[in-house]
Amino acid sequence: MRIWFFLAALAGASAVLLGAFAAHGLRGMLTAAALETFETGARYHLAHALAMGLAALAMRGAARPRARLAAMLFLAGILLFCGSLYLLALTGIRAFGFITPLGGLAFVIGWIALGMAALRLEEPPP
Repeated sequence: MRIWFFLAALAGASAVLLGAFAAHGLRGMLTAAALETFETGARYHLAHALAMGLAALAMRGAARPRARLAAMLFLAGILLFCGSLYLLALTGIRAFGFITPLGGLAFVIGWIALGMAALRLEEPPP
């Protein structure tokens, strides 16, 4: 749980740094479309860093295996979806766009796994 929570925090920090880099360092260097692509990657990166943190907090009891799977899928989605968008925006190599849907699928399955983990969480005693 601690490792995944730590990785979520690192992912969040890197998302903020990359978003700031796009806003301040890439403006004027990229086309408007490429900058929008990069910013989309940063937005999904940050959202799924938070999702990874939620999954880490759910890693207890019977929910642990599904929550761990969700965290792994969110990390894979960040690397594949966001990473491919960053590379596409920076290089213009359209082949990176073929990787993006795989990351999107990892995000979707991660959310499903997190929902299934939630159903396994035990209610705290009254």
